[in-house]
Amino acid sequence: MYNLLGVELKSPIIIGSGPLSYNAESMKRLSDAGAGAVVTKTIRKERAINPAPHMVKSTNSSLINNEKWTDFEPERWIDEEIPKLKEMGVVTIASVGHTLEESSELVEKVAKAGADIIELVSYDYTDLIPIVKDTKKRVSIPVIAKLPPMIENIGDFCKELEEAGVDAITACDSVGPAFRIDIETGKPLLGGNGFGWLTGEVIKPITLHKIYEIRRKVNVPIIGLGGCMTGSDAVEMVMAGANFIGVCTLPILRGEASLGKLFNDFKAHLHRLGYNSIDEACGIVHQYMGDINERTKFEFIYDEEKCTRCNLCVKVCAYKARTLNETMELDKEECRYCGLCASVCPTKALEVHELQKAYN
Repeated sequence: MYNLLGVELKSPIIIGSGPLSYNAESMKRLSDAGAGAVVTKTIRKERAINPAPHMVKSTNSSLINNEKWTDFEPERWIDEEIPKLKEMGVVTIASVGHTLEESSELVEKVAKAGADIIELVSYDYTDLIPIVKDTKKRVSIPVIAKLPPMIENIGDFCKELEEAGVDAITACDSVGPAFRIDIETGKPLLGGNGFGWLTGEVIKPITLHKIYEIRRKVNVPIIGLGGCMTGSDAVEMVMAGANFIGVCTLPILRGEASLGKLFNDFKAHLHRLGYNSIDEACGIVHQYMGDINERTKFEFIYDEEKCTRCNLCVKVCAYKARTLNETMELDKEECRYCGLCASVCPTKALEVHELQKAYN
């Protein structure tokens, strides 16, 4: 079992607020598929009326959406959906937003309805500190703050949230604005104003950086959300400093069964790497983030038996330093040791071996 703020979870996977958490039955399916907890769509005083269409695939592993909050009135969640989730045994995190006026009216009702945890979200992140302070006075259940990624000095802001009493942080929300265009018509692919917010694999590097910066400043648990599509993605989030793995796009694009595979692959990676728990791997990258002028000296290791002769390493070399004919050859005079050739090798036939560290 995994403990989130005193609530026992069967897995560290937490479904972020989104299309699949639109009602109790859908959230139960996610729980049955392997989610430890599920976050509701954001509950506000008024129901949302979404543009149509409001979701489009951007790449095979990413989406752009301009979906708003829940399209249920708050009473539907308070009187029906949350009590139903309680009966079904689904660990429920109720997303509430987006203003102090709304949260002050809703959080107590949501807590009394049976939510295990409240997650606060706002379009204006500066409102989160007063919203957190007010909510902590009103409810006894744990309170999470969900952050947009593009906050300047996000670590310092999270320290202020921690001092305001927040119990955990979700990092982070989707990235944008972003949009795609139908080249046949010249029109945007999304309805409404055409703009939306990017999710999925493409935003993972941004998410990792935000988790890293937040973990440097706070001690509260972090739910890493944004770009986790595989077990190795989940390990990266933990190594950056996350304690729990948030997912949203994965089950939308690949179905609820993908959650079980994600969890099993995640555990397999941890075991292979010698970690007995998430805690042992959490934040491990921090000890390696050194002087920005530091240069690692390495050599390339080539394993001919693993090589499929796909020639990707040759194609991506900007300096034409690498060739593959009868054997793999490297022109050391031309090579800048950028490392791209090894990073694109699909079979790890070409890898880098660290020799020493030197300073320029």
